[in-house]
Amino acid sequence: MASSSDFDGILLGMGNPLLDVSAVVDQDFLTKYDIKLNNAILAEDKHLPMYDEMSEKFNVEYIAGGIFIHPFWMLQIPGATSYMGSIGKDKYGEAMKKDATAAGVNVHYYEDESTSTGTCGVCVLGGERSLIANLSAANCYKVEHLKKPENWALVEKAKFYYIAGFFLTVSPESIQLVREHAAAHNKVFTMNLSAPFICEFFKDVQEKCLPYMDYVFGNETEARTFSRVHGWETDDVEQIAIKISQLPKATGTYKRTTVITQGADPVVVAEDGKVKKYPVIHLPKEKLVDTNGAGDAFVGGFLSQLVHGKAIEDCVRAGCYASNVVIQRSGCTYPQKPDFN
Repeated sequence: MASSSDFDGILLGMGNPLLDVSAVVDQDFLTKYDIKLNNAILAEDKHLPMYDEMSEKFNVEYIAGGIFIHPFWMLQIPGATSYMGSIGKDKYGEAMKKDATAAGVNVHYYEDESTSTGTCGVCVLGGERSLIANLSAANCYKVEHLKKPENWALVEKAKFYYIAGFFLTVSPESIQLVREHAAAHNKVFTMNLSAPFICEFFKDVQEKCLPYMDYVFGNETEARTFSRVHGWETDDVEQIAIKISQLPKATGTYKRTTVITQGADPVVVAEDGKVKKYPVIHLPKEKLVDTNGAGDAFVGGFLSQLVHGKAIEDCVRAGCYASNVVIQRSGCTYPQKPDFN
């Protein structure tokens, strides 16, 4: 039986720590700021006034976003997950640190003195969400921070890595160091397609990472954008998942597995040129609060079982459970403990 010390620092994540500014909005607000539901974009100048307007017009919640609450909640082993990214030296940054530490995540943030902590506008309408990220300090992560002995020690200790595709816009050099370490030491490197704009406008840096990805996560919209950008001329999610899994790999230690979620439709998993589909947990429409955090929750649940060496079906089941819990609550929040078998 593995002890909790076997899991110390087993999973390292890197990404953009953002404070979610979340509210149920109306269609006029979405139209005014040219926001499409079920999408994720970087804020442009035209979006900057929306954060204040949200807090004036709607009932806003401030929630520390960040992918690393999710696997910890499922694992319930303090210190099993570590996380790096960049925050500002301000009250939001302090809140992020406090929330993550309280959740048992070992955060090593780079703190930028000149820029405020990043925020993510989460606009919810009819249960669907749209994310507008104003990166601010999250955009300031420096590879020098990763190279510091106390931070690189987290890389060496981990056996699994999860890097959000959004981080490709911030520090490709940091991702390169981590993926090369993972490949050299036969560790498991995973990434997320994260958003259609990443597949489209950061195609080159994403392609450099693909050979190192042992697991690729995404949703159906991201998968279809990936297919279009690569000239595959298919919208069939199963075919796209197979094609992604068969792209060249840097090492032969692990075969690549592609995992594509499709909202209420089955999860598509491609490996060895074959596809398996796994149904999600049915949720009556009236129980859906908002879909914000569903994708991250799915990956968190999946990874919580992957680090235990569980089979793919168990990983998917845990991912479906975690996302089912999160979409019944406002923002990326959870009950105190999971009820997962």
